[in-house]
Amino acid sequence: MKIAVIGGGAAGFMAAITAKETNPKANVTIFEKTDKVLVKVKVSGGGRCNVTNATFSISKLIKNYPRGGRELKKSFNHFFTTDTVNWFESRGVTLKTEADNRMFPSSNSSQTIVDLLLNSAENLGIRLSYKSKISAITPIENGINLSINGETLHFDKVIIASGGSPKESGLDWLKKLGYKIIKPVPSLFTFNMPKNPITKLMGLSVPNVITSIKGSKLRQSGPLLITHWGMSGPAILKLSAWGAQDLAKANYNFSVQVNWLSMNEEELRSQFSNLTSSRKQMYKHNPLDIPKRLWHFMLNKLEIAENQIWNELAKKNKNRLINMLLNDELEVKGKTTFKEEFVSCGGIDLSEIDMQTMESKRHKGIYFAGELLNIDGVTGGFNFQAAWTTGYLAGKNSAL
Repeated sequence: MKIAVIGGGAAGFMAAITAKETNPKANVTIFEKTDKVLVKVKVSGGGRCNVTNATFSISKLIKNYPRGGRELKKSFNHFFTTDTVNWFESRGVTLKTEADNRMFPSSNSSQTIVDLLLNSAENLGIRLSYKSKISAITPIENGINLSINGETLHFDKVIIASGGSPKESGLDWLKKLGYKIIKPVPSLFTFNMPKNPITKLMGLSVPNVITSIKGSKLRQSGPLLITHWGMSGPAILKLSAWGAQDLAKANYNFSVQVNWLSMNEEELRSQFSNLTSSRKQMYKHNPLDIPKRLWHFMLNKLEIAENQIWNELAKKNKNRLINMLLNDELEVKGKTTFKEEFVSCGGIDLSEIDMQTMESKRHKGIYFAGELLNIDGVTGGFNFQAAWTTGYLAGKNSAL
């Protein structure tokens, strides 16, 4: 049996390794259009590779996918987070869980994962073909023909794991085969706030905020990071994932609202009432759980004098401060995506695929895996988990 895997990313390698282990007699080749493989694995998680997430309940796991969660439930019944942990650990790579449930190799280096995948492929005799661009897929009666660099090669099975595409035109070769494509748009991205004074606080992290998009029901919580271009951190990235399609329609011009304290107005007013008798200066006495630099920035923005005493704060300024702490509104103009870690929503419509086997419903012998599918997860290892699961199922079922 000859199996072609299109794409040398996480899903492609998982598919190839699983196919060869399922059917050792199969001839498996990975075709990669560039001269590098596993690029995202290498750079993800700041070079540590966020392999998966320690969410060991399928019903909880699927809630982390803005698109594809319901359909992934079928796939996760065959291979999910516990299986991923076992898969890596049985091959000598132990994983560790961090406080936020993200799981990384104990080595703290993505190279450990890259080496494991490359060595496994080599030991199994999987062929790697670099700079091999597929220009056409032609299903025929007894298999599938692939046009690669002007040459036609015949295979019994083909696994397509070519990754997400920033543009719909990048998926034209699949559209020609009749597949329904959901227009791809960026999913995980940070918010640009050109010339906003808050960027002077770059590098500042606030541990627990609530973010929302003005005029929508979108709402997320978690850490927020102020950068030299705007805002990032899980509270922003999760918001960008759930709002991906709406924010693309708005051309990335919108307002983000930030509750810096993750509390409601009643709680905050109760805290403030305890301060009305205080003779301390507001600049020197910050009773709230926010960084000092942010506290001073807010007081400056509201033009509250440096020598302002708590119990002499005018009612109007008190209300303005409460509103800023709980409902700060900032204008966003554009997004920033990290090219290497680009995650898109959109791609092959999942109704085209048997999610238990990853086989195409349209063409027998063609399987799909990874980010090419209309699946995307929030930050935290969920996108890799979808890649491992769909890659595993495509590999196993193609080799049977």
